[in-house]
Amino acid sequence: MVEEQRTKAIKMDLAKLETNLEEERKRNEEYLTSLRYLQADFENYRKRVEREMGELEEFSTLALVRKLISVLDDLDLAVASATKAEDKGLLEGVRMVQKNLNSALEAEGLKMIKAVGMPFDPSTHEAVDKVQGKDNTEDIVIEELRKGYTFKGKVLRPSAVKVEMASRQPQPKEGRA
Repeated sequence: MVEEQRTKAIKMDLAKLETNLEEERKRNEEYLTSLRYLQADFENYRKRVEREMGELEEFSTLALVRKLISVLDDLDLAVASATKAEDKGLLEGVRMVQKNLNSALEAEGLKMIKAVGMPFDPSTHEAVDKVQGKDNTEDIVIEELRKGYTFKGKVLRPSAVKVEMASRQPQPKEGRA
């Protein structure tokens, strides 16, 4: 009988241990699931911070580039003025400064919009004047009055242009039969 009670006690202890083991396995699985969610959340946080830092860097660069575009305009005027005055020393110096500034800004992502001879594109060109064309089939930019720029693929300032309009044939009116 003592042996029977002892066997019964061992079986009860074994059942308790198996129950405890199963509870611990469930708890461990919950911890593992929580850890995986935490890890995924942290990875998303890291990516978001990297993206925001990139946007912040781009925005700060954009602010500086916007300010320097007026300097480029002034350098264009200085080159035109020095060319008219035929001051070769001044002209060469201003062109060197202009070239260096353009190179620095291009390295940051600024690009000049090509305008003259290109088809008119309202997303990159601002038509400030137009003349009627004779033989062209599409609107063509014939003169650039102010340079336009893109910054990292986005239009920062459209080119102010003069456009030669396409020759448009009047549409025949449908007559009554």
